Amino acid sequence: MSMVSAGASQIGRSLPRLEGRAKVTGRAEYVHNLRLPGMLYGKIFRSTVAHGRIRRIDTAAARALPGVFRVVTGEDICKVIPNPYYGPAFHDQPILALDKVYHVGQPVAAVLAADPHVAEQAVQLIVAEYDELPAVYDEVEAVTSKAVVHDELKPAGAFADLKHLQGRKNTNVALDYHLRRGDAEGALAQADHVFEHEFRTQQVMHTPLEPFVSVAEPRENGITIHSASQGPSFVRVEIARLLGWPENKVRIKVPYLGGGFGGKLYIKLEALVAALALIARRPVKIALTMEEQFYQITKHAATLRIKSGVSKDGRITARKCEVWWNGGAFADVGPRVTQKSGFSACGPYDVDNVHIDSYALYTNLPPAGALRGFGIPQLCWAYESHTDMMARALKLDPIEFRRRNLLRDGRPQATGTLVHDTPLEKILDRLAVRLNWGAPFDRGNGTVRRGRGVAIGFKAVISPTTSMAIVNVSADGSATVYVGTVDMGQGSDTAMAQLAGEVLNLPAESITVVHSDTDVTPYDMGTLGSRSLYHMGHAVKTAAEEALAKLRALAREVGLPEGTNVPVAELFRRKYGMQAGNVIGTGSFVPSYTPPEPGTGLTTNVTPFWMAGGAGCELEVDTETGHVRLIKLVNVADAGRQINPRIVETQLSGASIMQLGFTMSERMDFEAGQMTNASLADYKIPGLHDLPRVIENEAVESYEPSGPFGAKGVGETATFAVSPAIANGIEDAVGVRLMQLPLTPEAVYRALRAAHGTPLGEE
Repeated sequence: MSMVSAGASQIGRSLPRLEGRAKVTGRAEYVHNLRLPGMLYGKIFRSTVAHGRIRRIDTAAARALPGVFRVVTGEDICKVIPNPYYGPAFHDQPILALDKVYHVGQPVAAVLAADPHVAEQAVQLIVAEYDELPAVYDEVEAVTSKAVVHDELKPAGAFADLKHLQGRKNTNVALDYHLRRGDAEGALAQADHVFEHEFRTQQVMHTPLEPFVSVAEPRENGITIHSASQGPSFVRVEIARLLGWPENKVRIKVPYLGGGFGGKLYIKLEALVAALALIARRPVKIALTMEEQFYQITKHAATLRIKSGVSKDGRITARKCEVWWNGGAFADVGPRVTQKSGFSACGPYDVDNVHIDSYALYTNLPPAGALRGFGIPQLCWAYESHTDMMARALKLDPIEFRRRNLLRDGRPQATGTLVHDTPLEKILDRLAVRLNWGAPFDRGNGTVRRGRGVAIGFKAVISPTTSMAIVNVSADGSATVYVGTVDMGQGSDTAMAQLAGEVLNLPAESITVVHSDTDVTPYDMGTLGSRSLYHMGHAVKTAAEEALAKLRALAREVGLPEGTNVPVAELFRRKYGMQAGNVIGTGSFVPSYTPPEPGTGLTTNVTPFWMAGGAGCELEVDTETGHVRLIKLVNVADAGRQINPRIVETQLSGASIMQLGFTMSERMDFEAGQMTNASLADYKIPGLHDLPRVIENEAVESYEPSGPFGAKGVGETATFAVSPAIANGIEDAVGVRLMQLPLTPEAVYRALRAAHGTPLGEE
């Protein structure tokens, strides 16, 4: 393969995913398939109360069961890890419960056995007694509740804006974030129209088809953990901290993931399997059942209050937002969601006077963390429902009202950071075209009414974060890329091969991508928040450019004139006299960032890029049953320059279908902190019959100047606007406004009955 000859561009190729064949033939590696010699299976005994002091844990019957290797409690963990608390934002989560339990389903003890069925049986024999404590479940109540989840706040130290919370007592507020720009109160007082609404979202779960699974393997000089993790570098650092070991004694290996969506970030099962393996001195595997996933990590339920002032000519002059995030019993990355998404609460609109308060709350429910969209779908649900409600009250077309208020390039977002290369108007225009918005619309008749709705949203990519990459060109001219980015189905390995191939003038198919083994691949902050293509893409491009520069230097060294078209293999033969040697390029990337000012939350550089997406729908509502049927769902998104258009399209449809489930049917139901629908029989994710008849996906023409070859991430973009677009369509069809997710047939039916003055049960 020539070093400098012009080949076909790798950018913009709809190359099938590199690992596709291995996956469809069942040969792809997953941690679930891993069996190690001498391996024990761990099963978890979980709390049955939402908040309580542990009086005693009786493990005698479990220990006596034939085949049980060991029963482990929190006290046993303390013998190998003296301070066994972890968490990315707060060190608030014990490996196994100590003294107290904080939510139903919290791990209290673990059983180890060579046969997983024996371990499962033994878990049933454990008995725990608790002194129950007052519990709190609602995020707004948690602010003033006398039931306090954690006695004291313990920031992890990783985030500067949490350090001031160290040692704070008698509070459920894990973080309060405030943004002040202009004079919102004054502008609201002077506004021609003022609108105020409150919206709620429910607690839901990621539901990856591969549940959480980790295997820990003790070694002579350290430990290897095979894990379904989206953030192996973070896991390595955190396990090393817990054990008091240097990082090079901890190895994290990640094969492919069967979905992650933010759930498999930070420490999940890794600390528990590591502790159990060190106690047992044998490999230990824990794989959760589908039911257990509901107790591991979820998406924040939220209450969102939004108040806007609007002028006579339909311009939004002021906006006040209050957001309460239900973080559950452990903070996980909730404080990041609170701050990093909180500042977007007033939406993609040009508003001079902004007042935002965003709170992360502890409650006695299963913990909440990152889930595809990182808080933006909850915010967008509120501000885009609110936008439509205002447009209707003002008798303005919903698209025209949005267009009048859009943030345009060069204008400051609420934080003061300028918006650039964010084609919001183009997205709105394409939605209007795709929905044929200006044309007459068949509104149905009889009991079936038709409507349509639109919504748009945007997100700042999380910053500042670091990615590093290595590109190795071998003596025959072939190339290997080493990255910590986790391919969980989003196609990152393929994209990285395309980026490296573009620089090295090699077809992406010929490049091997080695991913996520912390002894081999360099540091990456984590696969999250649509950051990989931009951040790791930069690192890969830089590493490939350095490798190319070294090849050119090698050509000069062996006496070849500049620009000579000689195969790479020939360079190495001339240098070493045989097929030998290699060149290595390294690259790293961390974008610039300016921390927000304390008090005001203002900053001129909150993010390296904005991602924008919109949704539009046509739907039918059966007024006799409340059943909503989606006829058409349109997703329009900004992906910058598309590296792989086919993968972009599947990302958009996948994200929108996921959000469709969160919109129409998914909800974790609780009674006194106990989940009552923890199975896929009762917790309804979308099936084939729930999908719209037509799903259209479009990435608008765009270019991100600061991105690698003009690209930016797109994995979350189609989650933003689906929920409000559907609620807006329902109101358009039947005139009722739902303010709380999910939009179930029952909720629609109740709203219809209430609107017509006949509440359910009063016929």
